[in-house]
Amino acid sequence: MFDKNLFIENSLKESSEIKLKILETCVIQITKSIDKLVNTIKTGNKILLIGNGGSAADCQHLATEFMIRLSHDLNRPAIPALALTTDSSNLTAGGNDIGFENVMVRNVEGLGNKGDILIAISTSGNSPNILKAVEVAKLKQISTIGLLGGTGGKLKDLVDISIIVPTKNVQRIQEGHITIGHIFCESVERELYGN
Repeated sequence: MFDKNLFIENSLKESSEIKLKILETCVIQITKSIDKLVNTIKTGNKILLIGNGGSAADCQHLATEFMIRLSHDLNRPAIPALALTTDSSNLTAGGNDIGFENVMVRNVEGLGNKGDILIAISTSGNSPNILKAVEVAKLKQISTIGLLGGTGGKLKDLVDISIIVPTKNVQRIQEGHITIGHIFCESVERELYGN
């Protein structure tokens, strides 16, 4: 018999434990990422975000937090951020005409500029379309941050900064990614526009 109460308790405990492991293993990389994000905005550049599936939803969520605001006690201007995952016409035309593995490449190529920063979100770190887009970003002198999980996959060594949520459980990786993303956003807005 499925015990809902025990399942809820175990899920919440596991989620909490993973967040404490992030605290133990990822603070240096998170801090470096915040510094890069702040410098990117200070120099008049923008944040680009890419990912697939739930990670694509995280891209849209975080781009919105940067553009609108996360902290409601700050009245600040927009922080330029763009999720390259939200235009259905672009994604379906690209998938049909140039192959799904090239869709993110084309968007980074067309919308990314030298000095921008690309946040690549991948629970496995092995998505071919994300790997190819990061390679193009590097050619365009766009800084890269990977929000990853498990072993970090191939992206771990390809991005400038890799933040690996220390678990193989995809749900917990995604929860870690959105928590780190919120930390990014709130830290950037406070460093740029706080008192």
